[in-house]
Amino acid sequence: MHLMVNPEQPAFYDLDNYRPEDSVGYLMRLILSSMAHGVDAQLAESDLTNAQWLPMLKLHQGHASTVAELARACNLDAGAMTRLLDRLEAKGLCKRIRSETDRRVVNIALTDTGREVAQGIPGVLCTVLNQHLTGLNADEFFTLKSLLQRMLANTSQAGAEHTPLAFLSQSADCAAAPLSSTPSGTPDAF
Repeated sequence: MHLMVNPEQPAFYDLDNYRPEDSVGYLMRLILSSMAHGVDAQLAESDLTNAQWLPMLKLHQGHASTVAELARACNLDAGAMTRLLDRLEAKGLCKRIRSETDRRVVNIALTDTGREVAQGIPGVLCTVLNQHLTGLNADEFFTLKSLLQRMLANTSQAGAEHTPLAFLSQSADCAAAPLSSTPSGTPDAF
């Protein structure tokens, strides 16, 4: 994807001064990685990994009910979602139910244990987010959020259908929790 740069805007990076450790993208990656580790630590008792909590939350909140919907909502391909669901099913957290009206459709339902685990996920996310926002006042928090939203809006200038905003518009439930990828390549929403 090639983003158009407005010549009237300052160029914050150029070849003469670019250092990866000073890159906003690198800093965001470090923060997301730290958040993922925090979520993993908080969810250790539930035996739920960072890769597994998002589909559990999507199912619990009713944002998806089939394998295909869940794959789209989590920004995963069908094969990756199938493998992830295999692990969740082996843990007794969800079950697959073939549709009675269309045998090609596989519905996903949380088990009682899965619902109990999923109910705790928002609290874990709030705890981890608040830990990372420690030291910011309300104005700084809203400024940070606004700046990140502006950066995200800049990606729509490319007009590509695979920009984050295009993905979010396809799955409105993700709008409250922007997606990214951790170093392991699993989707995260914080």
